[in-house]
Amino acid sequence: MAFSNIFLGAGTRPAHPVVRKIGLADLRDALAKGADDFYAMPTHAIFLCIIYPFVGFALARLAFGYSILPLLYPLASGFALVGPIAALGLYELSRRREAGLETSATRAFDVFESSSIGAVAVLAILLLIIFVVWVAVADAIYVANFGYASPPSVGAFLKDVLTTRPGWNLIIVGNGLGLLFAILVLTISVVSFPLLLDRDVGAAVALLTSIRAVAHNPLTMMVWGLIVAALLVVGSPSEASARSSSSAPIAAPSGSCRSAISCARSPSMGRQR
Repeated sequence: MAFSNIFLGAGTRPAHPVVRKIGLADLRDALAKGADDFYAMPTHAIFLCIIYPFVGFALARLAFGYSILPLLYPLASGFALVGPIAALGLYELSRRREAGLETSATRAFDVFESSSIGAVAVLAILLLIIFVVWVAVADAIYVANFGYASPPSVGAFLKDVLTTRPGWNLIIVGNGLGLLFAILVLTISVVSFPLLLDRDVGAAVALLTSIRAVAHNPLTMMVWGLIVAALLVVGSPSEASARSSSSAPIAAPSGSCRSAISCARSPSMGRQR
């Protein structure tokens, strides 16, 4: 029974959240509410300044220290694929603020006390698997174009990538496939994680609801994905600003859940904590 609850929720039967039509105005509302959360809770900055730069520096150290320089870009860009996991604490703070509850920094860890934590863990593992597959694919693309030898230096690596035909093949094919991975993660996570923190509907229901929301609002979700990507690019000159720009997807939990899904509760689907 506990195992089935992880996938189908705590109710006597699987929930069927109603997916609503959303538009650009809803995206503006989500961004505005996310920015309001950010400025109202300085703890957001603490999480962003600690988690994201730390991971970025760790990836850079891994690449330069263990001769896997060609994987630095796939690792750094691919970290966005598991961004929803890193943002869970911020989702929780936004949820608590919306509900009028305490929003101290330690409350971000209340995620681990959620009745949906099993379902959240299942989806987190799924994103980690996708991340690992992406890195393996990126490595295969590099090997197909340059072979197994490691580049002798950063300068030589950049010259090979930017001035040779195999390098441009690497750029075009790698970024094209990376886009497909990004679309996949956006589709399965844009609603699922915020929904699970709001209601114990189970991993399968949350994932399918997220897919339905994207399928029902393809243009709006495409614009949302472009907004997130643009903010990540704009913030990329420094590691800290690059990761603080990820407050855009953090803005989504309250706005996207309220707009795209009917979160009206029934007695059998109320939040359990």
